[in-house]
Amino acid sequence: MTNTVLFQRTKDELILVERQIRMLRIAKENQPIGIIRLSELMNLPNHKVRYTLRLLERDGLVIATADGAVVTDRYEEFLDEVGRDLKELTETMDRIRKRLPD
Repeated sequence: MTNTVLFQRTKDELILVERQIRMLRIAKENQPIGIIRLSELMNLPNHKVRYTLRLLERDGLVIATADGAVVTDRYEEFLDEVGRDLKELTETMDRIRKRLPD
């Protein structure tokens, strides 16, 4: 597997998207939910949970309350957008793959 900077950044971004989706699903099922509980359920350190929650809040997908994070009504729309974006990325990767020698 190639370890170029370009591909590593792409992989890192996809891992972050995966973590965001997982966190949103867990938060929706357990809302309101705090950082410590999310950390336990996701088996992630608190700082990664806090960072990911910050990104989700910035994008309007969660709201921080006194009782913990709550998922906004943008949840379904976001999942639909991610599905479309991933389909487009898959199609692009397939095109690139076809241009490579066997």
